[in-house]
Amino acid sequence: MIAKGIPGAEISVDQEANGPQTDPPVNIEVSTNTDDFDGLIKTAVALKNYLDSAQVPGVEQLKMDIDLTNPEVSLTVDRERANIEGISSAQIGQEIKTALFGKEVSKIKEGKDEYKIQLRNDVLQRKSLDDLLNMKITYRDMAMNGAIRSVPIINMVKVDYTNTLGSVKHKNQKRVITLRSNLLSGFTPPAVNQVIAHDIEGFKSKASDVSIEQTGEDAQQAETLAFLGKALLIALGLILISLVLQFNSVSKAVIILTEIIFSVIGVLLGFTLTGMTVSGVMTGLGVVGLAGIVVKNGILVIEFADELRSRGLKTREAVIQAGKTRIIPVLLTAMAAILGLIPLAIGFNIDFVSLFSNLNPHIFFGGDNAVFWKPLSWTIIFGLAFAFFMTLIIVPSMYLIAERLRRPMRRHFGGKWVSFMGIPPLTFIFLVLMLPYTLIWRRIEKARRRKKLANSDKVNDAFIGSWF
Repeated sequence: MIAKGIPGAEISVDQEANGPQTDPPVNIEVSTNTDDFDGLIKTAVALKNYLDSAQVPGVEQLKMDIDLTNPEVSLTVDRERANIEGISSAQIGQEIKTALFGKEVSKIKEGKDEYKIQLRNDVLQRKSLDDLLNMKITYRDMAMNGAIRSVPIINMVKVDYTNTLGSVKHKNQKRVITLRSNLLSGFTPPAVNQVIAHDIEGFKSKASDVSIEQTGEDAQQAETLAFLGKALLIALGLILISLVLQFNSVSKAVIILTEIIFSVIGVLLGFTLTGMTVSGVMTGLGVVGLAGIVVKNGILVIEFADELRSRGLKTREAVIQAGKTRIIPVLLTAMAAILGLIPLAIGFNIDFVSLFSNLNPHIFFGGDNAVFWKPLSWTIIFGLAFAFFMTLIIVPSMYLIAERLRRPMRRHFGGKWVSFMGIPPLTFIFLVLMLPYTLIWRRIEKARRRKKLANSDKVNDAFIGSWF
């Protein structure tokens, strides 16, 4: 066997994982910030036995990252005996240190390079405890008129064979013992960790100054998703500011940003219909990248609609013409991105070295890279495909509604400040403000208009009840 003759060696076989290194899928940290290390060890061992007895489905084997039975040879200096011989504890310690680790006795220079000369015992002597203890310390005994004496180390030390800890790990200045395990095939980290968290709640043997925390791959992924969420919000804020400065209109900027929401809806629909596995990190990166593409499509339509209106076209005709004209660049952008990502999404591989040297491309589908990049590619593909139709239908419709409501809304609420209510999360305040107040105002306005135009034969009920 490979590990034969290597004490404490463990061999763990797992599938190759692409991307940065992550913690194990099951990772439980038992920590304390006090000096009660015995309580920490007892809690960690009791928790391991408790979870082993619970037999959590999907857990391969819980292991502790600390060795509680690491053999140790302890040498205690017999100070009374050493004083009789006239030898200090420092001399004994220095002799053993020199034998095991060596001592710099000189240096040698060769050109500009300088090399240290280390003196230590032969490897066979270093590996033999008897040879180390039988070494003699040679010294000049001044109590015997300077006579040179040699005393074996074994005469001045007591030997104890004990067990000690292999190492003590620290995290955030706390002593930590970690329980870790891989997962069996067919199980996911969130589901297994949820069961483990429920079992830990029923664990009653925890010391008062010991804390138990679940970390690992699941916690790292949650931290990454939180970072991506913040990055997306910052990106949306910067895009919103740029659009407001470009169009000098809050409503148009918000309309363009709604394309991102529709693209995310398309992503969720795509993964739901196809049954693909969603990767939090790669899907999040795909949504961030998708935001820049779909925003550009919205800008194309709205900017051209404004240009047509400045030439004298009415709002409705300008929106229809903008949709017809800009369908080609929007379609080309979406198709170019989708077709470019399909080989990456399906894992299409070509060996270009073999293609040019032997005219054999070795084409195959799949592989480990496809598993890693697949969620990112399909996120952008689903989002672009859905956002394309939204660009041609929803965006022009929202633009038309916004332009038609602009004048009555400003006249109704008495200023341009109402335009800022289109910025999320102020949109929700605007809805609460608009619905009850507008309905009451409309009733009053209809009654006033009906009373004013009661004797006119040229006005019908449609005009009296009109919002415009």
